[in-house]
Amino acid sequence: MADAYDLHSEPSPHEVGMTWAGDTTFARFPRFQPGAPADLAVQGVAYDLGVTNRPGSRFGPRAIREQSSLSGEFEHTLWPWPSGTLSNRVCVDAGDVPFPPGTTDLMLDATQRRTSALIAAGLGVVSLGGDHLVSLPLLRAHAEHYGQMALVHFDAHSDTWEYREDDPLHHGMMFLKAAREGVIEPASSVQIGMRTPNDTMGFNVYDMNKVVDMSLAQMADLIREHTHGMPIYLTIDIDALDPAFAPGTGTPVIGGLTTAQLRGVLFRLQGLDIVGADLVEVAPHYEGSAQITALAGATIAHDELHLLAGSPRRN
Repeated sequence: MADAYDLHSEPSPHEVGMTWAGDTTFARFPRFQPGAPADLAVQGVAYDLGVTNRPGSRFGPRAIREQSSLSGEFEHTLWPWPSGTLSNRVCVDAGDVPFPPGTTDLMLDATQRRTSALIAAGLGVVSLGGDHLVSLPLLRAHAEHYGQMALVHFDAHSDTWEYREDDPLHHGMMFLKAAREGVIEPASSVQIGMRTPNDTMGFNVYDMNKVVDMSLAQMADLIREHTHGMPIYLTIDIDALDPAFAPGTGTPVIGGLTTAQLRGVLFRLQGLDIVGADLVEVAPHYEGSAQITALAGATIAHDELHLLAGSPRRN
């Protein structure tokens, strides 16, 4: 008779190399438990009522988590980051911000309060959108703890549309609103990859006509120069990438960055005082089963975790 199967000692699917099976937390991180030791957290903000074009990014956090089982295949190691960059960090998945459907005001409040609580518990937070409006409460939460910040922003759009105070909130105006609230400092902020007409509104804007002639090192040096040692909030709209690399998004614009360019710049930002980050606008149902947009999102969010781990205030 065969020995009884021991459920207590069985390996996890991840431990035996099954990247396609097991729990769907980000990169198979353990789930966040309040009070338990943790250094870095990933959370989702599954909201897309702020879109000005195609909806669907509410499904982004789930799709990114699914693909992160591949980007997180090798524990504590992600190319090209130095092996073991995250090995001395406890990384957790903090789940998704809860709010009733159709309630923008409640989403803003819940996201800000929850994120602030995670930061107060000592965690560095990477958030998965959702449309780009979710960055507004995330910025407000980080400003509660770090004060005014520089924004480092990769996107096809500047998201600094002019607005009136009684206008509905949407994903094209929140950075101008954050600047006017004093949450971010435009003169120390950098926007890279823009491919739509816009006024700078005091931000340092490098559209693709400028970026195409720059090296990765030059882009990274510009970010270091403009941010002046300020605490940095890093926000990445997946449509910063050309639709060839990220078709699954609500407002694709041709002529963008490659995944190699974007990741290469991020890799060269090591050591900056990055206090928080997000990856937004993955809308997975606008592409087929390959899910290359969600895979790009998962990998770039993983890059953001490495940058938070390397922030001077965490060392």
